[in-house]
Amino acid sequence: MAKTLTIKEKILAFLIEKGIKKVEFFERTGIQSSNFKGANLTSAPGSDMLVKILTTYPELSAEWLMTGRGEMLKSNCSKGSDMRTFQDNTYSIIKSKAPEFTPIKQNKNHNTPLETRPRIPFDAAAGSLSMALGSVSESDCEQVPVIPAFPHYDFTIIARGESMEPQYMSGDELACLFIKESSFIQWGRAHVLDTAQGIVVKRIYDHGTSITCKSNNPNYPDFDIPKKDIYRIALVVGYLRIE
Repeated sequence: MAKTLTIKEKILAFLIEKGIKKVEFFERTGIQSSNFKGANLTSAPGSDMLVKILTTYPELSAEWLMTGRGEMLKSNCSKGSDMRTFQDNTYSIIKSKAPEFTPIKQNKNHNTPLETRPRIPFDAAAGSLSMALGSVSESDCEQVPVIPAFPHYDFTIIARGESMEPQYMSGDELACLFIKESSFIQWGRAHVLDTAQGIVVKRIYDHGTSITCKSNNPNYPDFDIPKKDIYRIALVVGYLRIE
C-alpha cells in the first residue's frame, strides 16, 4: 500500500516536480527550513504558512495539497489568481485585489442573466435573514453574483468587529447556508444567528434550552442565547477576503 504523504511531504514533492531548490523555496516564502526537518515534517502546517506557499506558487493546487484530490498542478494558472484554502472545513478565497463583481439591485421588471445571492447587512433588524428565503422583501436587498468557488450557499454577510479574529476578519464576506433542521447544526463551527437582539456570528454549542456562543478572540466572553429568541441559523461555509 502506498504511503500517504503529509502536507509538508506533498510540498517537498511539488518542489521536486517543479525543479525548485529548497534554498530558493525558503527564501521566497520566508519559511524556516527547520519546519521541513525531522518530526516537524509530519506536523500540520499553520494557515499562515499555507497562505505564504500558495501565494508564492499559485500553480500548486490547494485541494490536492489539503485533501489529495485532483492533480498537483492547476492548469492555466497565473500568479495573482484566486487562491482557495481549507480551514476548519470552511472554504476561503483570498484576493490581492478587489473582487471581480459589482453589487447590483434586483429589478422586479428586469431578469438579470447573473445568478445572485442577497447580501444581508450585519446591522439589519432582527428577523432580516428571512429576506434570503425568497420572501417579497428580498427584492429590496443588495444582490451580488454567486461566488462559484464556494459550496452552495444562501446569502452573504460582511463580518464586523474583532470577536471572530483570526479566523474571520472585519470586512470578510461570509457565505452562509441556512440550517433547515436543528439536527443538522454542526456544533463547534461558526454560524450566523438571527436573534431577537440582532445578528450574531459565533461558534455555537448546544446548552439545553439555550445556545452558547463563543468567539475566536479570547478577549470576548462566552454568552448564552435562549433558543426561543433565535429565528434563523446559518452555517458559514466560506469567506472572501481582500488583501
